[in-house]
Amino acid sequence: MDREFDTSLSRRALLQAGVATGVSVALGGSAWAASAADAPILRAIPSSGEKIPVIGIGTNAFDVTAAEELATRKQVLEQLPKLGGSIVDTARGYGRSEEVIGQLVAELGNRDKLFLSTKTPMGGDLSNPKAVVEAAFARLRTDRIDLYEIHNFFGLKELLPVLIEYKQAKKIRYVGATTSFEPQHAQLVEAMNQNKLDFIQVNYSITDRVSAKQVLPTARDKGVAVLCNMPLGGRRGSFMPQLANKPLPAFAAEIGAKSWAQLLLKYNLSQPGITAVIPGTTIIAHLEDNQAAGRGALPDAALRKRIEDHWATLGL
Repeated sequence: MDREFDTSLSRRALLQAGVATGVSVALGGSAWAASAADAPILRAIPSSGEKIPVIGIGTNAFDVTAAEELATRKQVLEQLPKLGGSIVDTARGYGRSEEVIGQLVAELGNRDKLFLSTKTPMGGDLSNPKAVVEAAFARLRTDRIDLYEIHNFFGLKELLPVLIEYKQAKKIRYVGATTSFEPQHAQLVEAMNQNKLDFIQVNYSITDRVSAKQVLPTARDKGVAVLCNMPLGGRRGSFMPQLANKPLPAFAAEIGAKSWAQLLLKYNLSQPGITAVIPGTTIIAHLEDNQAAGRGALPDAALRKRIEDHWATLGL
């Protein structure tokens, strides 16, 4: 499945370590306050011109039932639009995540402030494609889905025509396809060449730059928006735990980055072709930290190279 890593434990380690100027900033408070004066960065969806905030949330870890965990995720969904964000990315493959989001958003009453994105199943019976698509509306408790994508190409031929039909009926606003696996990048390029897609979702991070070779250029050429999954991880999982004892480089201050997460999310957003990033987010401290990355300056080409060169010295 497309995986937006939840880094609660690893990011908490960074908060507790306090070993560098940037990391020692209280991510849930002063990091946000330092950036609050800047307007959120917005980028246009090429197929419509609609602008969306560049930092969203991934919800692979929203498959919970415990009251305490539900409460923290409800806080995230409540505060996301208040901090300037809107994208909530989920999938049928994320267990009960769609249902949890549907329940919590209904309780909050803030559906119109969110950009809800979900994905089709990665397996199962496709003999009734419309029933498969309709299930997401029921689970999310909504009559409109902002973005509905084919997940890892399962059932592309059966399900994409239905998604397009629902788009024409204005029940779905945008359609697309996703993967987080390099072997499927060629299929993603083919899907963009053969279909009129509004969005794709693909893996990209400081440790996983393969999609920049062909996928992202094709998206730019075809006018397809790109959601970046796994922005704080790679094939081996989240790299945030490995940064717990690594000082934030001084040059991070040049773009107002006060944590590793902010620096690396800004790095992702500076990659041509990426529209928005969707880091896994389950607690307020991480939400505030991540949202701060969507404000202020982004790296230019020279600073991107410095970030890459510095990363190479870390031995991760």
